Amino acid sequence: MKSTAVLMRILLGSACLALVACTGNVKDTDAAQAFIEQMVSKHQFDKSELEDLFASVEIKDDILKRIAAPSEGLPWYKYQRIFLTQDRINAGVKFWRENAQTLAEVEKQTGVPAPIIIAIIGVETSYGKNTGNHRIIDALSTLAFAYPPRAKFFQSELEHYLLLCRTQHFNPLEPLGSYAGAMGLPQFMPSSFRSFAVDFDRDGQSDIWHNPGDVIASVANYFVKHDWRAGQPIAFPVTAQGEASAPANAPRLSPVGEKYKTALNGGLKPDLRLVELESLNLKTERFVPLDTKVKLLSFKQAHGEELWAAFDNFYVITRYNHSPLYAMAVYQLSDAILKTKGPFP
Repeated sequence: MKSTAVLMRILLGSACLALVACTGNVKDTDAAQAFIEQMVSKHQFDKSELEDLFASVEIKDDILKRIAAPSEGLPWYKYQRIFLTQDRINAGVKFWRENAQTLAEVEKQTGVPAPIIIAIIGVETSYGKNTGNHRIIDALSTLAFAYPPRAKFFQSELEHYLLLCRTQHFNPLEPLGSYAGAMGLPQFMPSSFRSFAVDFDRDGQSDIWHNPGDVIASVANYFVKHDWRAGQPIAFPVTAQGEASAPANAPRLSPVGEKYKTALNGGLKPDLRLVELESLNLKTERFVPLDTKVKLLSFKQAHGEELWAAFDNFYVITRYNHSPLYAMAVYQLSDAILKTKGPFP
């Protein structure tokens, strides 16, 4: 972790030197000028208008610091505490009550469970409380032109953002979002907005900032387009043989040196059958056929590790954010919200 942090500081320092300073506008940098030329030739934007736009855009040092230390770098037992709070659970139940009809309709249409949709919104923005206070244009430009490790990705997102603003008739200087340029309650990146945002109430605009119906339908559509399997499981805990005598409420921690570790091979896509998982001296819940494919994942606790078998739908959640910590937080928050909800229409 320390070597990674040092490398990131070096990279950020090099980027800042290239821009003379880590704050200021980007219009006169070579990278921004090349981007402007591309937007003119590829999408027929007006060059003088883009130059005027970027004259008002600033490189933000705080954004560079934030992206160098994401929450996903935390161990699971610390990451979990951020999102599995009683306040967030209760707010999820409240969001469900306020939007029950829309959630039921969207779940019926798409097969994506209401608790998963709610949990995504809860993890991303606490149901709209924390949608971000950075100008999207500043965030994307900072990372596109001053963050070499992911410059290509953020230049693509900046391209999508300007196209989005043109079609949706937004002033590019006005929308606010996260330090990474994510927008609205579901924190869609511009490319995701253009691909997955839904105009649920058919008012002519996909409003993921203020319209809960559009937000709910857009999140569900994201999962549908990434092959969500309706009615299928997401994940279940597994334990190493020899833990049967442990207290029922004890964390499922696994002893070091078991042969199951050969299956902890990176990646997130299910890659071994349940029967193969059990052959590694792991105890599982048998509510699915033994030929079902799963992914064995390990989550670091304060003392040991916690093992889970993840299904295809868990993998789909990681398409929203490519972190198993994120997907597990969404899954566990959804389960907590469902258990707390109680009966209401």
